[in-house]
Amino acid sequence: MDEEPARPPACPDGAGLSELASRLGGVEDQLAGFHQRSAHREAVIDQLNSAIDQLHEENQLLKAGLSRMVLEPVITDLIRLHDHLSQEARRQAGDGQDAKLAWSFVDDVAQLLERCGIDTFTAEPGDTFDPSRHHALAVAPGADEAQDKTVAEVLGVGFSDRDTGHVRRPLQARFHQYLPEQ
Repeated sequence: MDEEPARPPACPDGAGLSELASRLGGVEDQLAGFHQRSAHREAVIDQLNSAIDQLHEENQLLKAGLSRMVLEPVITDLIRLHDHLSQEARRQAGDGQDAKLAWSFVDDVAQLLERCGIDTFTAEPGDTFDPSRHHALAVAPGADEAQDKTVAEVLGVGFSDRDTGHVRRPLQARFHQYLPEQ
């Protein structure tokens, strides 16, 4: 049996066009609703992604804080070791001994502190006293008024937190003090 070829649809009459327009209007309404729901979903997804990013950032900060908390006693001990080794190296140099080995240990400890996020800082003789970064261990008489409150001799380097800039331990030094002759 031979199949009949498909016939083109008959031209709809006025009532058929009205029904077709009504159906198309319904499809348009459904599409508009779909787009509205889709836009709402996208907004919710963006909010969730933003919240996830914020939680990740907070998690990283907490991890870093925990690491710092665990390292805190180690950092304190390394600073103390740095001070002791520096004092020993200065003593050896003052006694006329070769202090290269002691200074190499001082440098090694400074590198360990750097890996923990702690930087060392120093001052030069003649630098002005900075109470936020310096601690006076002793005073030396100043020959003139220009030397007043300037570094005479550094006795111990300072230590600061690289991330915050907070001074962990101020530089320890002897400072000039000008006293006019009576």
